[in-house]
Amino acid sequence: MYNGGQAGLTYWSPNVNILRDPRWGRSQETPGEDPILSGKYAANYVKGLQGNGEGNRLKVAACCKHYTAYDLDNWNGVDRYHYNAKVSQQDLEETYNVPFKSCVLEGNVASVMCSYNQVNGIPTCANPNILKDIIRGQWNLNGYIVSDCDSVGVLYDSQHYTKTPEEAAAITIKAGLDLDCGPFLKDHTEVAVNRSLVSENDINTALTNTITVQMRLGLFDGEPSSQPFGNLGPSDVCSPGHQQLALDAAHQGIVLLKNHGRTLPLSTKRHKTIVVIGPNSNVTDTMIGNYAGVPCGYTTPLQGIGRYAKTIHQPGCNDVSCYDNEHLGAAVAAAEHGDATVLVIGLDQSIEAESRDRVDILLPGRQQELISRVAAASKGPTILVLMSGGPVDISFAKRNPRIGAILWVGYPGQAGGAAIADVLFGSKNPGGKLPMTWYPQKYLAKVPMTIMDLRPNAKLGYPGRTYRFYKGPVVYPFGYGLSYTKFTHKVVEAPTQVPIPIVNTQSLTSLKNLSKNVEVTHTNCNSLSFGVHIEVQNNGLMDGTHTLLVFSSPPIGRMVAQKQLVGFQKVHLGANSRQRVTVNIDVCKHLTFVDKFGNRKIPMGQHTLHIGAIHHTFSCKILLANLH
Repeated sequence: MYNGGQAGLTYWSPNVNILRDPRWGRSQETPGEDPILSGKYAANYVKGLQGNGEGNRLKVAACCKHYTAYDLDNWNGVDRYHYNAKVSQQDLEETYNVPFKSCVLEGNVASVMCSYNQVNGIPTCANPNILKDIIRGQWNLNGYIVSDCDSVGVLYDSQHYTKTPEEAAAITIKAGLDLDCGPFLKDHTEVAVNRSLVSENDINTALTNTITVQMRLGLFDGEPSSQPFGNLGPSDVCSPGHQQLALDAAHQGIVLLKNHGRTLPLSTKRHKTIVVIGPNSNVTDTMIGNYAGVPCGYTTPLQGIGRYAKTIHQPGCNDVSCYDNEHLGAAVAAAEHGDATVLVIGLDQSIEAESRDRVDILLPGRQQELISRVAAASKGPTILVLMSGGPVDISFAKRNPRIGAILWVGYPGQAGGAAIADVLFGSKNPGGKLPMTWYPQKYLAKVPMTIMDLRPNAKLGYPGRTYRFYKGPVVYPFGYGLSYTKFTHKVVEAPTQVPIPIVNTQSLTSLKNLSKNVEVTHTNCNSLSFGVHIEVQNNGLMDGTHTLLVFSSPPIGRMVAQKQLVGFQKVHLGANSRQRVTVNIDVCKHLTFVDKFGNRKIPMGQHTLHIGAIHHTFSCKILLANLH
């Protein structure tokens, strides 16, 4: 697209913010609530965009955003331009900053974007601690730091953080900001220099960081045709291989939440006429969510199902808001005439989007009524297909015996309708897993979006957030997802003891606490990893893809996460076949916790690995030989 004069080479993506609250309108952009998962996603996303060119060469410059603790847009009178996120050093180090650290250290990202909000009273784009000291200093960013669009103006105009615009320009540049998305620095930096609020050397540093990325992109190397990717053009975008990739991605993203009595897959012999109902049953733009490119073409759910069977279509509602029952009667009547009924419902950008957080996590308007009445009237089995970015409390459908199966498809992209139909009729076996906890609606009453704490607080009645700390009831848990076949696991080989060698003893003030915890700075993390060898077996009659999730629980009695994802691997298995999989565990990254001061530590004692229903215990013990 760049070679064709239709795009640049800098993409402010990916969004790697932790999904802390289910109401957040931008949840659709993120990889979910888990920091390890988000970090791995971030690094691989960046590598995919930037390529593996020689030396510092970039194919495309990626940008990890929005740094940091940004996950509130507009809720209950509080917006992102005025919000001060009060975050403990513990939560920043243990959760919110983890994906960004992975972006820089593992992905070697070309840029990081600071966010609109304040963190502990300081705008992120004006905070030298998190910009200059951490991103540039500790993580050694090889690239530039950019503001979210107009956020320098926001900290002056909306947050009134400085008295003059020149001070705002100066404070952000000195904090480590290199580039402004917007006109603010262009308009006010020269005066700031003339008033000695910021030096020309500071300006030169910012320019160097920015222009160096342009050089790495080859923008000064002549015509695109003479460069490594100069042979590509717009016609390469919609190639058959890329369109197949869109379909494969949609297949992989579908999560089977319910399949009572093996309602799915449907049969083309027994289910020849399918009634397709719902406000998302024949949509196009809805399927690509936000921040998408131009699709090569769409296959709607109705069109996809139509490739397998005769269809009868009724929208049920005019749109996802579903304010009235104008089309309800026709939908109920149609359900009486099919061999199966597929309801495609959910949300779209009018309900959840940037600058639009939800007030609840229920289906909008009269969608629940539509679903319940259609299910009651349906002649054949009823299948619910939910299209949304964030989680929805569909407890009523989970409990309803008339609803045989539920699929969550996210916003599945241009080929979403084809992928949905392939899964419904068994051409593809679903293997997706939920990247976030699906809470009940009543959970929201106890968790204002403005509370950033992840750990529960019993005195305040605060239940905590994410699967790592919340212990209450859920609609569906993090990592949940069914298959048309049955997978089992067996640990073949794993350690029973993991020795923790002590180094850097000169910095130790006391050895008495080493029996409880060891700071990662006191051991050699480069040599602290081990493999867990797991045999995965497909015991069913259908080929399938299974995502193996490995969790770890710390020693009992520690004030840390109840469990933590430490590894995952996707494996495709034929029917009645098995495969040995190795998941590598990095002790300093995966088996640690962060104390209230922000220090990462390895808890000594018995840890437990959870792989499905299998538990494997092992102990972390100090290697005493290195204490002398």
